[in-house]
Amino acid sequence: MTTIQIAVVVGSLRRDSINRKLATALAALAPAEFSFKQLSIADLPLYSQDGEMMPTAAVQQFKSDLAAAQGILLVTPEFNRSIPGALKNAIDHGSRPYGKNSWAGKPTGIIGASPGAIATAVAQQHLRTILAHLDVLTMGQPEGFVQIRDGFFDESGGFANADTRKFLQGWMDRYVTWVKKHQAA
Repeated sequence: MTTIQIAVVVGSLRRDSINRKLATALAALAPAEFSFKQLSIADLPLYSQDGEMMPTAAVQQFKSDLAAAQGILLVTPEFNRSIPGALKNAIDHGSRPYGKNSWAGKPTGIIGASPGAIATAVAQQHLRTILAHLDVLTMGQPEGFVQIRDGFFDESGGFANADTRKFLQGWMDRYVTWVKKHQAA
């Protein structure tokens, strides 16, 4: 069985990030042939075109990990009705220099969590606009706007609620199908 490598980019830098927990719990719902690697974006310098020809080791590793992946999972919080600056910075690094876009053609799923009533709906829409420009194959449905409340995760880091687990299993099943469909293309 061939392993399908998925690069996971969590938009939050917070150590105890609910989006990092969501990414980890989602990965556990995938079939065994899928391998998920959370990429670090914390050490990426602020993007500047001046650094494109001599990228830092962190930028080189990030771009290399993106290029090696057969799919991408973006898990984002919502900051001020948009994506976090750290995530936009990572997107910019991955897409540059011109002609060396590590995001292009990658089947990608977007999901995010927040305690707010609309969760990450606006951030995800903004992210879809950015990714469309970068030629990313973004899964459209189902959307995953996850509202986190106390008791959302169980003690093992999984989903405490059966209905939530069922919804997110359905989301993961569609994501797996999306990646396989576009990986074969």
